[in-house]
Amino acid sequence: MNNFSQSFIDYLKFEKRYSVHTVRAYRDDLEQFFSFLESTFGETTLPAITTSLIRSWLASLKESKITSKSINRKISSLKSFFKFQLRTGILEKSPMAGINSPKSGKRLPVYVEEKDMQLLSSHVEFPDDWQGKTDRLLIGMFYNTGVRLTELVTLKNSQFDADAATLRVIGKGNKERMIPLSASLVAEIRRYQYEKQISGRESAETLLVNDQGKALYVKYAYLSVRKWLSRVTTLDKKSPHVLRHSFATHLMNHGADLNSVKELLGHSSLAATQLYTHNSIEKLREVHKKNHPRG
Repeated sequence: MNNFSQSFIDYLKFEKRYSVHTVRAYRDDLEQFFSFLESTFGETTLPAITTSLIRSWLASLKESKITSKSINRKISSLKSFFKFQLRTGILEKSPMAGINSPKSGKRLPVYVEEKDMQLLSSHVEFPDDWQGKTDRLLIGMFYNTGVRLTELVTLKNSQFDADAATLRVIGKGNKERMIPLSASLVAEIRRYQYEKQISGRESAETLLVNDQGKALYVKYAYLSVRKWLSRVTTLDKKSPHVLRHSFATHLMNHGADLNSVKELLGHSSLAATQLYTHNSIEKLREVHKKNHPRG
């Protein structure tokens, strides 16, 4: 099975150009599936994998209290894997045809309140060293652009256009989108680039760098966001994705149309973006309850 898995993983890496984390998730799902087959049914060839065998694996996941969301992701991984085998001619029929994804209740995106983001940007003091400057810009770019974690840490200097006040972001599936920037954020990025140059920290191509002038690790960005959000919010989740949710929710609360938010986030369909309309409705309900005499 290793040869089939590896050719599929290579396809995701080099043709689909998925992120390292996405590729790792696919690999982990496939390894779990094939390990289950081997331990439960013995050595199994690819053409011998049936819908029944896949259902057995899914049943074992449910017994292990794996969430519906995680099971759906694993089903999606298998569907992509077998679809690739059809495309390359290894298989003539996919065993996933009779597999249905379990329904999972969609949770509303968690976001930071506007007043808390205002507090962070205007009243929380960042240290006047390189880490402090990097952290401040990191937080500002997450919140003002809504970019994903991987998109920001891999963002190159060449993707920032100061004259046009835009960022050219390479998203999932190698899709490109343009994000407009405020004048204040453009000024902050230019100042950071200048200080990076005069301090000799411009060896990396990436826009944001650490104290040694190297590209940021994903973990660095995650821990930085968690650290600074802890100063202004008591939310359990304090991650770059929460700042992405905050960006979208605050846009919707201020009247942005759904299609525009979809384009800014780089979503492939409106379905994912529509989650933010629920947050807006909850906000309206709160305002109505607080201010209407019969609320």
